[in-house]
Amino acid sequence: MKKPKKIAVIGSGFGGLSAAIRLAAKGNDVTIYEKLDHWGGRAYQYTIDGFKFDGGPTVITAPHQYEELFQLAGKSKEEYMTLVPLDPFYRIFNEKNQHFDYWRDQHKTEKEIEKFSPGDVDGYRKFIKGIAAIFTWFHPFTERSFNSFGSFAKIFPHVIKTGTWRSMYGFAAKFVKNSFIRRVCSFHPLLIGGNPFDTPSIYGLIIQFEKEWGVHYGMGGTGAIVNGLGKLFLDCGGKIQFNTEVKEIIIEDKKACGVMLSNGNQVSADEVICNGDVAFTINNLIAPRNLPFQLKTWMNSMEYSNSLVVIYFGTKIAYEDSPLQHHNLILSDKYKELMKNIFSKKELGKEMGLYLHMPSRTDKTISPEGCGSFYVLSLVPNLKGKTNWEKTLPSYVEKVMMFLEDNYLPNLRSNVIAKHVVSPIDFHKRLNRHLGAAFSVKPSMIQSGFFRPQVKSGFFDNLYFVGAGVHPGAGVPAVMASGKIAANTIDEQAVIEGGSELHLAEVN
Repeated sequence: MKKPKKIAVIGSGFGGLSAAIRLAAKGNDVTIYEKLDHWGGRAYQYTIDGFKFDGGPTVITAPHQYEELFQLAGKSKEEYMTLVPLDPFYRIFNEKNQHFDYWRDQHKTEKEIEKFSPGDVDGYRKFIKGIAAIFTWFHPFTERSFNSFGSFAKIFPHVIKTGTWRSMYGFAAKFVKNSFIRRVCSFHPLLIGGNPFDTPSIYGLIIQFEKEWGVHYGMGGTGAIVNGLGKLFLDCGGKIQFNTEVKEIIIEDKKACGVMLSNGNQVSADEVICNGDVAFTINNLIAPRNLPFQLKTWMNSMEYSNSLVVIYFGTKIAYEDSPLQHHNLILSDKYKELMKNIFSKKELGKEMGLYLHMPSRTDKTISPEGCGSFYVLSLVPNLKGKTNWEKTLPSYVEKVMMFLEDNYLPNLRSNVIAKHVVSPIDFHKRLNRHLGAAFSVKPSMIQSGFFRPQVKSGFFDNLYFVGAGVHPGAGVPAVMASGKIAANTIDEQAVIEGGSELHLAEVN
């Protein structure tokens, strides 16, 4: 039997919890160190004047990933969280405020296409067939690491065969002609910090993820999901220290052997898993004397995702008669210009790209009775741009709120009774995101697979990274998968060191 290990996990986001639950359920001594006062990391939930606002991801797919964790622990998911399916997945508005409902049922989606461009229905069917092929070939690679170029090179023939060397927008444009339908078919990279005009269409497998398993919502918000996972972790024998910031990962002889806390205490560990932003971690949590020049140069030369301005607001009326669904996207005909401003010029233009979340459409428990709970997310450049956010933020927030008031939520500003704003500066300083990049390393052809930071560090033994910045990428399913890769790698190494597989720990 292998010997249980002492494992330190930095951060309690989806990636950290995914790894920690697996390792704790197998009898290891696992402690999570969380800088904030509650579970979640970027998925932290704010409570303001009776409103609950999810700080992080709200599009929940792949419920089987959660089922897998509860099965490992011998528990029932229903005792810890409630997931409900959403349909349509999204309501997408164009510049004329016409909307397209994106359904799980393909026939319903085709009916939506007919309203805008009947001639594109057949092309859409071919597009979805192509997406299904991408999923079939590449989904298996989302749960394994590429620790050598040879292992990565094996996928090249499939890249050529499926046409995934094309951008997501280019792949959509191959099949459909209408500009708005092309936007509808290509927006998914925006959910993971990518530019649809240069993110490879291999990331189109996200579309098939949704078709296979649906889009869900956790009753009580995403915060209720991470709370449920946190409780499961504790029930597996894991330990959590909130309000505990890790200042340094202790490295000796190119091996991670523990963490130093902000109070100066040092904690030894056999393995260290970091759920923080990978670039921030390398630049700030590894002492300069231990940091290889090659690693620092590589990370700082990478291209990083966009940032966000996020406005959380609660209203004194529910807006039940608004045209909004649970998940809403606003994609104007200046789509390409917007992407160029954000990702290339790194400047604010006149156009905005907005995602508007209205969870109170589905869940009445997250706001006071008769009220509405929202958050609007605006795509903006990361801090590599020249925008002075201390000066620009108030007017930018007002611009967004006026737009919503004029188009979707009448008299919005006079009805807002709770409000909280997160800027690119907050992503950088409070959430420890390099350059304020909300999704860490940008997904691109030369920053995917083998060319992306891997879960197991190639520079330090016993150090693992989980989260949006490493393979397989951003988005909750990918982040959860990175945690699985970390736990499985540690588990396989323990078998090599200690012999047979450890039995599943009894969980009370």
